[in-house]
Amino acid sequence: MSMERKSEESAQSRVLLEETFYVLTKKNCVFRVRLTKAGLYLVKENENNIKEQVISIQDIIGCRCLRSKKQSKNCACQSIPRSANLKVVEENSGDLDDTDVSAYLYIYAYILVNNKGTSKKRERTIITLRFRSFDKYEDNNKEAQRWRTMIKKLIKGENVSTSHIADFSVSNKYKEDRRLLVLCNPKSGPGKGRIIFQQKVVPILQEAEIPYDLHITKYANFAREFIRTCNIFQWSGIILVGGDGIVFEAINGLFERWDWSDVVKTIPIGVIPGGSGNGLARSIAYHCSEPYLPSPTLPSALAAVRNNCAPMDLVRVETTSQIMFSFLSLGWGFLSDIDIESERLRMLGGQRFTVWSVARLIGLRSYGGKLWYLPANVPLVPSRLEVNTGSALDLPAEVHLETQTGRQRLDSWYSAASRRSAYFSATGSSYQSTADSGGGGDPSGGDPDKPRMYGPASKLPCLTQPLPESWKCIEGRFVMVHASYQTHLGEDCLFAPDAKLNDGTIWLLIVHGGTTRTQLLHFLLGLSTGAHTSMVGEGGPIELIAVNAFRIEPDMNEQGYMTVDGEHVEYGPIQAEIFPSLARVMVP
Repeated sequence: MSMERKSEESAQSRVLLEETFYVLTKKNCVFRVRLTKAGLYLVKENENNIKEQVISIQDIIGCRCLRSKKQSKNCACQSIPRSANLKVVEENSGDLDDTDVSAYLYIYAYILVNNKGTSKKRERTIITLRFRSFDKYEDNNKEAQRWRTMIKKLIKGENVSTSHIADFSVSNKYKEDRRLLVLCNPKSGPGKGRIIFQQKVVPILQEAEIPYDLHITKYANFAREFIRTCNIFQWSGIILVGGDGIVFEAINGLFERWDWSDVVKTIPIGVIPGGSGNGLARSIAYHCSEPYLPSPTLPSALAAVRNNCAPMDLVRVETTSQIMFSFLSLGWGFLSDIDIESERLRMLGGQRFTVWSVARLIGLRSYGGKLWYLPANVPLVPSRLEVNTGSALDLPAEVHLETQTGRQRLDSWYSAASRRSAYFSATGSSYQSTADSGGGGDPSGGDPDKPRMYGPASKLPCLTQPLPESWKCIEGRFVMVHASYQTHLGEDCLFAPDAKLNDGTIWLLIVHGGTTRTQLLHFLLGLSTGAHTSMVGEGGPIELIAVNAFRIEPDMNEQGYMTVDGEHVEYGPIQAEIFPSLARVMVP
């Protein structure tokens, strides 16, 4: 074993704080509690029996110093509160019991334990340490605050040592410097977003002592507008309560800010599942090997308070009229039909997809068009601006260039005649929809309230331009084309088992026309476990290809649905490219 590893293990096991506690309800039962960088050690000594349990610091989310609550009936025998009937309040509460000078430290942990079979689950555990060695509450509180401060610093990953303990005083006790913005969609999925937040998330935020500001969405795109216009740096993170729709709004709101680059680097996003699909929340739990069931909101709530973040890929999507950023998927055909047409069954929650899958399987459709894609092993090079470096020009000291008189102005990179969308930057991209009647030098086309889409510059040719020879093309009929950049499209839909949050890959699923209903049924049944991947193969009716970018050109003589992150977008040419590690998400 190397000296560095030995030194690291020694630092992890070094005791920072140690104290002896007694169990009042049991005679001769002593707990020796030690705090190290690795966690909290509980050593139970009872006669000749010694047992030890370690609670990892990674499983502890917070701790609070409290005082006992004034009891309704006081008598001499009740002067020392028993654990069975102990009630506590904040130290500045008017209901505190002045006769009890003890300080109580409540430590909250969510420990991974065995569930049914081979599965795991997290179990809430509260450790109560009562400090009563001194005759005055102030002295007992000082000791409890020392423990609280040290635990808080360890949770945040700060480098602590015994010197920090010696410098401690109640006046400089630990104060939480984080504050979260919570955006809650009360109508998402079955319409229980507000209840989920109040009952499942708020208690955990309180245990971790993390303050937050709650805003309830009032209309479509409320979250997008709020994030685009607010002073977002007053918060340390964004918590989104709802389905994948509110995540789509929030991410695109970020990229409608001129300071988008600073925001995505410093402010992570957390997702509390409250919608019908909840694909991102499920994918994050899967990525971290965190048990999602039986409590789907728990991994996300723990992620919100644990202060752990991971980079996540985003995909830039371009249609003939808009630019958007996607975090989950882009679809055309079967699954998109189900997503949009099942909206009328939203009250069923996630079951709506199952019901409508049967309907679409009976009335199976296919769509004609072309699919272009760039394989993942082929690098994506910028082609928006092409420069010919074949020979050098012998330029004079001054060069005067002007356009030909009467030449048609090229306002757009879609076509010479269109002015619907103008490209404004080649480095820190900015995109702006412009009105046909706009004029002059105003890039907003005369509409100053129209939001501009910023973001990294595209490396793809515009939609009307041909693609390089390194791209591959499939022409024909398709039951569906569905691209995903996460493992799960929904809570029970393991779409791309090999996907990672930040692998820089788009997983492109192609179901060709001519696929039978039986084949498609077996494919759908395998989605819940990932078994559908055994049916895919190059050249077969169902293919799953790792790509960097793709373009879909549907036959415009037919009508169908296209979706981005479950949101309905215009039917027509569309292309997408991956931007690795562009966003940051909270992980448990």
